[in-house]
Amino acid sequence: MPEMARSPQTKGQRPKATGGPTVRAAYHHGDLRRALLDEAVRTIRDGGAAALTLRAVGARLGVSRTALYRHFADKSALLNAVSEDGFRRLADALERAWTDAGGGVRGFEEQGRAYVRFALDNPPHYRVMFGVWSSRDEDSALRAAGARAFQMLVDALTALQRDGVVRRNEAPGQVALYVWAAVHGVAMLAIDGRLPSGPGGVRDVIEYAVRRIGSGIFVET
Repeated sequence: MPEMARSPQTKGQRPKATGGPTVRAAYHHGDLRRALLDEAVRTIRDGGAAALTLRAVGARLGVSRTALYRHFADKSALLNAVSEDGFRRLADALERAWTDAGGGVRGFEEQGRAYVRFALDNPPHYRVMFGVWSSRDEDSALRAAGARAFQMLVDALTALQRDGVVRRNEAPGQVALYVWAAVHGVAMLAIDGRLPSGPGGVRDVIEYAVRRIGSGIFVET
């Protein structure tokens, strides 16, 4: 099955060095990789993926270049790791949404809401996951994470086809691509601030999209 592929970002701090980046006392021994990822996400949130450099991220954490390159060979590797982390979180969110709702139509609809909610809660991850910065084809762990997220949707649709809810004359993978395209569009509009606040805003658009997706793929009763 295809993966969710990219489409066409005080207290506890050490003194700031003159002319250099702020250095954070932000990690414990054994947690450096996680700290580097978190710092990369903060940088993308504040300035976009173009503002990210591996050296600056390491400098903010006060780690040596040797320690830094032990985890990530270059900026592309760090962006791949951010993207992989995002897909893992997204897959977990979709799995929880399906399971907590008890599957079925409600579980499928909750997956749609969970997808957009993930994007709204994690815009730096989401922009990297579906941006042009990572070298996905060269990273098997990233491909696997994206494939797992997509498979959550395929599995839900397969279950609904088995239960006679979704039409059985179409491949679940193809239906999943249609569903993904719809919710991805809502998610991107939402994190880009293109949807109004209040009535007719993000919440209403999500609910409308969830209903219309269902009317397009469910068996007519």
